[in-house]
Amino acid sequence: MKKAVVLLSGGLDSSTTLAIAKSGGYECYAISFDYCQRHRIELESAKKVAQYVGVKEHLIASFDLRKIGGSALTTSCDIPDGQYDGIPVTYVPARNTIFLSFALAWAEVLEVPNIFIGANVIDYSGYPDCRPEYLNAFENMANLATKIAVEGKIKFKILAPLLYMTKAEIIKKGVDLGLDYSLTWSCYNPQGSLENPIPCFKCSSCVYRLKGFQEAGLTDPLIK
Repeated sequence: MKKAVVLLSGGLDSSTTLAIAKSGGYECYAISFDYCQRHRIELESAKKVAQYVGVKEHLIASFDLRKIGGSALTTSCDIPDGQYDGIPVTYVPARNTIFLSFALAWAEVLEVPNIFIGANVIDYSGYPDCRPEYLNAFENMANLATKIAVEGKIKFKILAPLLYMTKAEIIKKGVDLGLDYSLTWSCYNPQGSLENPIPCFKCSSCVYRLKGFQEAGLTDPLIK
């Protein structure tokens, strides 16, 4: 069986990516990250999605990026409403590089050549570490910097099946694959309580999610 490590935040894009990998016949190892983000509720969604889709193993790596800061997601900086011109304050310094490095390390131990990430450059917030140039560069680095690749046992591939899809296209794909989007979480600024979180429906992540459901002709199941 083909095997893959899949980055899973619990959000719309990463959950759809996991469903795509699973439908493609991959045995999936999901990896999520508790980096003390203000929207840690997403980890509960990641657990639910991993169980729903059916993964071989779900690893949650923990570290505190608040000690570095530099982002509205790891500091007390306000989360802006709506879309943002330029790179937004919700950008977390080097986040995808950190995440992919953990995924690469686990993939090397598991001897898994395929690493899936839900990066997108159509309906997204302008993060530089979602661009195809970046993903290609990381793939090249992975094959230069790992023992298993240097010895010729594996050639790593960074796979981003959502890269050029709109949010509407992503949602339609997930629905076709039977993904339950009520299990997912996208909001950067959750309201309510940990037991009963409510999306703010104002942050850029919420805006792109709502736009996607509207353009897909569907209702976001998180709207109650």
